Formats: sequence, C-alpha cells, structure tokens
Amino acid sequence: MTIQWFPGHMYKAGKEIKERLVDVDVVIEILDARIPFSSQNPLLMEFAATKPTIKVFNKSDLANPEALKLWQMQLELQQNIKTIAITSKQTDSVRAILDLCHKLVNNKGKHQFITAMIMGIPNVGKSTIINILANRIVAKTGNEPAVTKGQQRIKISEDIVFFDTPGMLWPKIRHENWAFRLAITGAIKETAMSHEDIAFYLISYLKQNHPNLLKQRYQIENLASDEYGILEQIGAKRGCIKSRNMLDLHKVSSIVIHEYRAGKIGQLCLELPREVEKEKQQADEQQVIAERKKEARKKRKRKKNGSFSKPQQKHTNSNKDKNR
Repeated sequence: MTIQWFPGHMYKAGKEIKERLVDVDVVIEILDARIPFSSQNPLLMEFAATKPTIKVFNKSDLANPEALKLWQMQLELQQNIKTIAITSKQTDSVRAILDLCHKLVNNKGKHQFITAMIMGIPNVGKSTIINILANRIVAKTGNEPAVTKGQQRIKISEDIVFFDTPGMLWPKIRHENWAFRLAITGAIKETAMSHEDIAFYLISYLKQNHPNLLKQRYQIENLASDEYGILEQIGAKRGCIKSRNMLDLHKVSSIVIHEYRAGKIGQLCLELPREVEKEKQQADEQQVIAERKKEARKKRKRKKNGSFSKPQQKHTNSNKDKNR
C-alpha cells in the first residue's frame, strides 16, 4: 500500500524551502519522538543535507526513553547532526534548542543574527515550540494537520531569527507501516485512512510487542487471538456494544487511537532502528518489483502496437502494387 497525501500548498512550500535554504545557518527539524523515522521528511533533509541540523524529538514524554536513546545515537553518527529530546510541557527543555543553535553556529559577529529554518511534518507540535521560544503567540496552533500554510519570518530572540515552514509529509510514503504510524500519531488527516484500519494496525503492534500494556490499560486477563476479538474485549469494557450484541467498531477504534495519542496506554515508540532498516529494504525490493512490472507493461504495449501496425503496412504496400 502506498499513501500519497500531499496537498497543493506542500508542493509550493517545498520549492520555497529549497530557495530559502541558501540564506539559512542551521536547520531545526521537529520529529515525533514516538516515530522518529516515519516523522522525518527525506525530501526536506535532502534539501538541507549540507547544513548543520538539530533533530528535535518532540513529545518525548509519550515515548520510551530507551528507544529514544537508540534513535539519538544513530542520528548523531551522521555529520552535522545534533539531537535533543523535549516536551512542550517542560518549557526549559524547549528553550535548550536555542543553546544548541549557538553551539552549532558560533561564527556570528556581535550584531549578526543566526538564521534558522524550522520544519517538520504536519501536527508534530512545531508551532507550539515556536510560541514557547518566542515567548508570545506568533504561530497558529491546532490539533489538525496542515495548520501552517506559508513561510513566516519570526524574531525569536535578540540574535536568532526563525523561518517557519508549513508542515510537509513525504511526497510518497513507500511502506505501509510508515503510513500507519503517521496516521496513528495524527500526522495524516483522518479522511485519508479509516479509524478502523488504524486501530487494527495499532492493536496488532501492541499485541505483538506490548501485550501487558494492553491487558493493564483495558483490564483484560487473556487477550483474544485476533485484532477484532481484542477490540471486542475493549469495547465491552468501554460501552461500545450496540443492540443485538454488535460491536460499534468505529467508536472503539477511536477510543484506542485517542488513548494512545494521549499516552494513556503507556510510553511507547512504534518503531526501532533495526525494524526500520528491514522496512527500508522491503520498500526498496517492492520498488524494484514495481519498476520491473512497469517496464514489462511497456514492452507488452510496444509489442501489441507493433503487431497492429505491421498488417497495416502490408495492406498499404498491396494497394500500391494494385495501383501500378
């Protein structure tokens, strides 16, 4: 499954970001600490590959601390990249971003600004972070993706200026797991994927990796063997059983998704570095297969067109002979 949710303003924003980067000293990318890989944007980081970069793990209070350390260690192996884990609930942790800016860009004169570009996927908490750093409301916030629609120049302090950019997703999400993780955390609009599909994926992941957290949260002694059965068990606990003992699947799906987003199921990362490496390999293999199928279709089409054209050519020649 390939997900392509890339509104028109994101295309325009990508072009503007590429042009603006020439004048930028440091790039700040806001990641969701629960999905550090899936919440990156490869397109943005391709633009900014040569710039000093701060990877900010936002919502770290909702993620597993040990998993976060693994991600930070892996990312900091790359040149010019520093990481920091924060939560907007602790404003001091957010303000530490500015200290990192000064460390990475230490060649500015007394009256020169450090120019930073701040970027991230939709609904990752970027605008909230900007408002905290600026000590005032300068960026519009909301619980829906794609709130920021255009670039804004914001003076953060006496020597730091931010260019705020619209939230941008991957132009094409190559692995279905990455798409589901983005949907679970709210980066993709809910019209792009059903709550039921998202909940099935989430329950499957939790059953396989964190069954005890499921049991504890929903007071279930023995989990059912399949995702629907587990949702039925949760639905019975949360008043989601309709008349004739039918499960209100949409209602229970929404409950599970929102409770995960609120951290009520536990501090969880939905991906680890070793898992993502396997998924990258799978995505590459699927891409090769898709390209081969595409090329095979082209060959069949060329062959088919050729078989039709040849008889027509013979017919034309026979007419010429007849006219002679």
